Order: sequence, then C-alpha cells, then structure tokens
Amino acid sequence: MVDILRYGLKEALGPREVPDSAIALIDDEGTVVGWTNTAQRLFGYAAGEMVGRPAWFVLPFLQNVLHVWAASEQHHARGGWSGTVTTHHRDGHTLHVSLRLSLLWGLDGAVHWLVSGTDIAALSAVETSGSVRESLLTRTPIGIVVRDLELRCVWVNDVIERQDSIPRGQRLGRRLADSLPGAESEALEAVMRQVLRSGKTAVHEYRARPPTDRRREHAFAAYHFRLSDADGRPLGVCSISVDVTGNQRTRERLAILSEASTRIGGTLDVMQTSQEMADLVVPLLADYAVVDLAEFVPLGGEPAARIGPTGQRGQALRRTGLASIHPGTPESPWTRGESIFVPPTSPWISVLASGASHLEPTLDTSPGTWVDNDPARARTIRENGMHSMMLVPIRARHTTLGVALFVRTQEPMPFQEDDLLLAEELVTRAALSLDNGRRYTRERTAALALQRNLLPQSLRDSAAIEVASRYLPADVGNGVGGDWFDVIPLSGARVALVVGDVVGHGINAAATMGSLRTAVRTLADMDLPPDELLSHLDDTVRRQTDEDDDGDGRPVVIGATCLYTVYDPVTRRCTTARAGHPPPAVVGPQGKVTFPDLPTGAPLGVGSVPFEAVEMEVPEGSLLALYTDGLVETRDRDIDVGMRKLGATLAAHPQRPLDDLCSSVIEALPTQSPSDDVTLLLARTRALSPCQTVSWDLPRDPAVVHGARNLVAQQLARWELHRLISDTEVITSELVTNAIRHGAGPVSLRLIKHRQLTCEVSDASRSFPRLCHTRSTDEYGRGILLVSQLSRRWGCRWTTGGKVVWAEQDLPGHDGENLA
Repeated sequence: MVDILRYGLKEALGPREVPDSAIALIDDEGTVVGWTNTAQRLFGYAAGEMVGRPAWFVLPFLQNVLHVWAASEQHHARGGWSGTVTTHHRDGHTLHVSLRLSLLWGLDGAVHWLVSGTDIAALSAVETSGSVRESLLTRTPIGIVVRDLELRCVWVNDVIERQDSIPRGQRLGRRLADSLPGAESEALEAVMRQVLRSGKTAVHEYRARPPTDRRREHAFAAYHFRLSDADGRPLGVCSISVDVTGNQRTRERLAILSEASTRIGGTLDVMQTSQEMADLVVPLLADYAVVDLAEFVPLGGEPAARIGPTGQRGQALRRTGLASIHPGTPESPWTRGESIFVPPTSPWISVLASGASHLEPTLDTSPGTWVDNDPARARTIRENGMHSMMLVPIRARHTTLGVALFVRTQEPMPFQEDDLLLAEELVTRAALSLDNGRRYTRERTAALALQRNLLPQSLRDSAAIEVASRYLPADVGNGVGGDWFDVIPLSGARVALVVGDVVGHGINAAATMGSLRTAVRTLADMDLPPDELLSHLDDTVRRQTDEDDDGDGRPVVIGATCLYTVYDPVTRRCTTARAGHPPPAVVGPQGKVTFPDLPTGAPLGVGSVPFEAVEMEVPEGSLLALYTDGLVETRDRDIDVGMRKLGATLAAHPQRPLDDLCSSVIEALPTQSPSDDVTLLLARTRALSPCQTVSWDLPRDPAVVHGARNLVAQQLARWELHRLISDTEVITSELVTNAIRHGAGPVSLRLIKHRQLTCEVSDASRSFPRLCHTRSTDEYGRGILLVSQLSRRWGCRWTTGGKVVWAEQDLPGHDGENLA
C-alpha cells in the first residue's frame, strides 16, 4: 500500500520522486521562515543561508508580485498559484522549476505562503511526460498543515478543510488529537514526531469523510517533512496531503506505471520489448493492442529522413507486438513479425508524420471516413466490435520509431484524455528501450560483420593439412568478442595455425582482433619462429595500448591470448608457443589424446615474460585441435572438465570428416547463452612422401655452382617439370653463389615439390640477403633481383644452425594457387 501512496503523491505532485520537491515557508512579507533539506539540494543554499532572507533571493520574480497575490481576493479564493519559472542554482547553472504557491492561514488571520518546487529536468527523462505531470501539478488540490514542535497547528490552507471536514478555527492552535480524536490521529502524530527527530521525510495514509462525500471514507496520502530554522534546528513539521481514493481505476493506472518499469525493457530485443508493452496494457488499459515499428528498427538500421507516405504509396511497418483479450487475436489481420501496410489517408500516417497522438473515443466507420481506403482494417473493426481507439507515436531521441494502437471492444467505456495521457507515458517509457535495442542491434550487426570479414572467409586444404573450423558469437547479452583463427601458408610447404582471443566484447574488441590478425600474418611472412613471433606480437599490443591510453581515463583493451603453431609436412614436426592460451589437443592416428605440456606464457600486452617454443613430432594423420576458452570453460564448468570432454569427443571418431567432427564437438560441449565467443579450428596433418623432396650437401667452392645446376635440372626432369628447369637453374645458381660468397659453414640445397616448387639453400650465417636495385655499371648485386623476378615469392628464415633462403615457383597447372 505504501508504494501505491507514493505513486499517488508522485503523480499528483508531479516530481519524479516526492522527496525531490523543495519546500520553503515564507511570511506575508516574502521572508523565508522555514527551509528544508530538499530545498537546499535544489537551489544549493542551506537553511542558515536562507532563513531570514527574502524568498526572491532564489526566486526573483516573487519580489514584485508576492504582495499583490497576498492582497488579491482572487488568489485568496483560489488559494495560490502554479506554473513554471526560471531561476539559478547557487553554482550558476540555470534551473527550470515547476512551482506552486499555496496560501496558508494562521491565528488572527495571519498569512504565510508555502512554496513547493521541482526541477523540470527531474520530472521525467522523456519528451511528453513533463507536460503531463505539470498539468497534474496545476490541477490537483493539495492540503497543507504546518505544525510547531508541540505538533500544534500554526498554518493551514483552505484545501485541507475540504479533505477532512475540520474547520480552520477548530484546527489552528491545537494538536491533531484535539481536533480529530482517535487512533488515526495518534498514528499520524507518531509519524510526525519521528520526522522531527530524524529529519527524514515520511509518507503515511489516513482516512476521513470529506463534507462533499459523507457516504464513504476517502483515503489520503500525507507527505511529512521537517522545516528548519536559520541554525538548522527543527522549526516544525509540514504535512502535504492529497486524496488518493480514486477507486480501483486510479489504482490500476498507478499500478500499470509501476509495473511498466519492471516488465518493459528488460532486454535489448526489440521484438520482445514490443510484446512486453502490448502484454502489459491488455486488459489493464485496452482490450486489444499492437505495436507497429518502422522496418529499420528491428534490423538495427538508421532512421529514414522522414516516416510517412511517399506519394500515394502509404507506409510499410513491421508488427512487433500483439495482444488481445480474445485467444488467437482475431482483431489483427496480420501476425506478429509480419510486414503490414497503412494507406496514406489513415490516421497512422498523420501520427507518424506529425508525432502527435490520435484519440477517437467513438470509432467512426461510416462512409466517407478513413476506413473506406483500408478495407482490411474496416472489416476487422466491424467484425470485432471495436468502438474506441488511441494511436500513440513511438518516439525516442527525436526519432519516430513506429506507432502503438490501443483499442476497446468488450470494455464499454470509451477512451478519454486521461487514458491517452497514461498511454503516452507507457509508450514513451517503452520507446527508450526500443531505441536502445535498435542501437544495440545495429552495433552488434556491425561488430559481427566486421569480425566475420576479418576472419578467414574460407579455409582451403593444403599439402600439409586438411582444415575445418567453427565460430559461434557470444550471446545477445554480451555481444561480439575478439576471437580469431587463421591458417597461414609458409615456405617449404609448412603451414601456421593460429587461434587468439582479445579481451572484451563489441566493435572495439573485433577491431583489435583484426589488427592482431594482420600483425600475425605480417610477422608470419617474415618466417619468425613461434616464440619470436609472439614476442613481436606482444610488443605490438603494448605499443597499441600506450597509443590508446591518451590520459582521458577511458578504458582500453590491454590484452589478448594467442596460440601459434607451425607444422612441417617434410619433417612431420610441430613447433608451438602460446601466450596465456589453452594448449592444443593432439589426437594420434590411433585415437590417443594428449594436451602437450607447453609453457603457458603471459597474455599479450603484459610484457617482461619471454615466450618459449616446444617442438614435437606429429605422425601423419594426427588431429590438431586449436580452440578458445569459450569452448571448454563456462560459468558452471571448469576448464579442465571441458578439455577432457573435448579430448574424448575427438578421440571417439578421429577419422570422421572434419566438418562432421566440428559439429560433434559443438554438440558435445553445449554453450547455451555463452558469455564468450566459441572458436574451434581442426587440422588433420599430412606428410610429403620422400619422392617429393630431395636435398644435397655442397662444398664451399664456387666451382660447385655448375654441379648444383645440373643436379636441379636432372631432378626436375625426373619430376617431369621441364618447363621450370631453366628458371630454377638460375635461381639455384644465384642462391648457392650467395651462400658461398656471403655465408658461413656448410651449404645445403633442397627441392620440395608440393603445390609449388620450392628451392631452398641453407648455410650457417645469420645475415639475410637484401633486394638491391643495381646500376648498369655494377658488377655484383643482381642475384636476388633475378631470384625475385623468376620466382612467385622468395624469402629467408632463421634456423637453429643459421638461415635458409628460399624461392617458390608455381607448378604447371597450379598458377596462382596458394596454400590457404
């Protein structure tokens, strides 16, 4: 009951919350004699600064007119004045105050004024409710009684006598128990004493029989607050009361507003929010209700420049909310989610175009009205007995999102103006949630599109591996995350597998993921070992963090995890390093599952922690599973449990097609409403046969170059690659010559035939060759330039014993094909 009383006061007095009303007591000369804590919060002045000073110190307009009002019989009869004024806070900012002056009578005909005011900005955060509540503030009769420390009545207005039937002469100078004996007065006095002691406001209900309605008791809600003198000591207690009887109809309206705050907008789903509003008002306000939104709203699109008819075509809307007191909603020709059309002459169009509500207390379907051009609606109106209608535009942030329809069929009472006020309040509250949902949908769609475009669009098998993947975005409540995966072709038929996870969610995380994926690909092109690659990537993340942290206090994404592994199909070995990421699962050809014991490493962006790579043998036909923690860890499942479940699922049928195996893993590790993205990358290893590779150890003698050319030509002939012999001879000649002239230690030459032909020359030196633009008179320096011109691509990588310089050429029939 207390909640209902508070809502009664709230809607009657107008403030967003009753305790926010500033209350001051001023004498007939305009001097402040009582001040409240709420007045201090509104205007910024304490009681000691205001008591004894003229009220126009904070309300300048009172200086010229207060004495006129006091002497005016009109204002005496009306008991005061209500309106909106502009003043300033103590700190200088402008206040727009909804103000009410109430005339109070004391002993011997003395006059005081009670000033109550509320910041207009605090009335409501929405566009229309301010005017609604301000009108209520102006119209509602408010009873006022001011009592001293002994709870004797010292000031009273005329309204209170009409509320509880106690004449002014019988009340002034007396306690409530003297003028209204009984348990009711004792309870009220107990509340007022508590207010005097604590200084905290209190709301209390009491009952009385007004002289205008002696047949039944009325319920009154009284708001009690303490007045303070110049020293901040209690001066008395002021009680403001309002009749909240209003029968069941009023209480239902207040209950609807109270319930709307909890039932509407609990999610960012536009369809669900629309349905919540429709379900709330049926049957409390209407017998049938629908919510029709512009097509761009459920899709998260940007609003059109204008919503309304285009020429003679009318307007298309989407029905997102639908409720009726009749099963199956026979009143609606369209189902929820269906696109509907309104003709240009219908009131829907005028509401959308003007932003003003439309009320038809008696729905007119006679010839010549708008229903003539809307036969579908005309038919359902007549068939279902619709006799009263309200159309309310759904507006938020100066944008029209759609329209809400309220109809009465079974309830005989037509809609009135107060019904429209309530409907506008409900729609405005829901509109903010709908627009938030639209914005969220737009951002999430953009983040998903960004992330999917940044991830590999397709994975192609190579000579080294067969691959498949799954990516599941996080749930609606958390949005898109920063998971990524990649398969990167490397020199020598090798391939790099990458899985990473950026801290956070949303567009920022997706954008960070894209930059990290690009950085990994750039570093991979440099043929860095996994541990060195992660070290460089860690530096990249830290630099990005330093650049983003511009000192404005905004949070920045400062971390990510990553697993990077390189598989060589020639040696059948994997080299892996990780930065705070879960280890891969390795399933052997016989179904044995292991999670390699790899150094964990710190997440990227932490710094100061070196990364360590581990090399292991991986037999042909083994299965590598790289994943993010969203797959194996949930709120109610430990990561170790998830990893064991993952291993068991992979081992059950390791030879199944990888796409089917991915689906089995996702099904076996349920991720309903995941709080993080789920990424899975499966790779089945392949091996190059001995006949696809050949290598030679060469002496460090310039004369060996001719012999190396002959060895290469003979091998290419055996492979029936005659078209490549000439170019490969030149490439071999230049690479071997460079190794002998500028390298160190033994020299090796290797040819690898997979989807490309790779020519590799290794030596013990750590110096990389550079591509130079030579002049026509230079005797040396053209070797690498020739290699770059004759090969598809070339490069150099470090090894444990030195370096390898390599060059790739496309095989006949495989021009332009890449390992991706």
